[in-house]
Amino acid sequence: MKHLVGFSRVFVGILFIISGFIKLNDPVGFSFKLEEYFSQGVLDLPFLMPYALAISIFVVISEVVLGVFLLLGYRKKFTIGSLLLMILFFTFLTFYSAYFNKVTDCGCFGDAIKLTPWESFIKDVVLLVLILILYFGQEYIKPLFSKKLRQIIALVSVVLCIIYGNYVLNHLPVIDFRPYKIGANIEDGMEFPEDAPKPIYEYSWKFNSKGEEKVIVTNGEYPDVDGEFIGVETEEIQKGYEPPIHDFTIEQEGEDFTAPLMQKDKLLIVVAYDLAKSEYEAYEKVKEVSDKALDNGYEVIGMSASNKEWTNRIIEEYQLGFEFYFTDETTLKTIVRSNPGLLILERGTITQKVHYNDIEDLKIE
Repeated sequence: MKHLVGFSRVFVGILFIISGFIKLNDPVGFSFKLEEYFSQGVLDLPFLMPYALAISIFVVISEVVLGVFLLLGYRKKFTIGSLLLMILFFTFLTFYSAYFNKVTDCGCFGDAIKLTPWESFIKDVVLLVLILILYFGQEYIKPLFSKKLRQIIALVSVVLCIIYGNYVLNHLPVIDFRPYKIGANIEDGMEFPEDAPKPIYEYSWKFNSKGEEKVIVTNGEYPDVDGEFIGVETEEIQKGYEPPIHDFTIEQEGEDFTAPLMQKDKLLIVVAYDLAKSEYEAYEKVKEVSDKALDNGYEVIGMSASNKEWTNRIIEEYQLGFEFYFTDETTLKTIVRSNPGLLILERGTITQKVHYNDIEDLKIE
């Protein structure tokens, strides 16, 4: 039992630190995932959506800190009890998502590691078992270092998490795991390899054969049946290859301008997924940098999921010299964790990306 508790302590502690840090690196992204859980049709808790970011920060800092506390053996009853409550909640959440197919990615490891709903649930069940081992084997958990040193390390871990979280909230994630990171080419990210696996579908064909309903299952071919065709139901039983970037379009009045814009040598994009929630004070700087870019031969566009009324309002109020195009809101949230955020592209390759607090760092050449 002693060795099992020791293994569980190290494994759970390190995993919580890694999982928490990945999400702490991008708390805004995790808050988007929480909003998805809170939305109608999933947990149906829309009153929590305005607090998603605050909950996100609390959860991710707690994960890291509890992992550190566990490895230190600091306040073990509180630490193990908190871990148990947290993993019980996560296990319920991942089971609910998997069983009812509500949220296809739990966000457990942010954008760094994608898990299917059932993979997430199995991961949480394993962690639940290990934490139960810790709960019933607490006497084998011996503290590391002296009491004073444990307190200092614990306090430092909390302070560092708060400082780091505050930094990435006011700038951008230090480590970008998304397909729109600096150096990525958007068109390349949308390509399908020639040998990419294709999705496999199962077809359930219904026929009326001699007065009885008959169902024949195939993988696509029409069955040879003596009877009257009633209908067919299709189910995807194996997903095919999905490129890293699969939902990126730049549209205006129903026309897709993605391809020509991705060929521009110098393209400045102002991304604002929702202009109603945008940081309006930033648009004075957006005006300055976009005007400078236009003077230097850049193509400048805005990308938003907001309607024409909002885009016209922002353009008129801040005298912006560019137009907005429509792009899916989820895509825009993925591109940059800032509302607004700015990107510079060279023939589809992202060369610069900044938060609205760092607009002055953008190099217009």
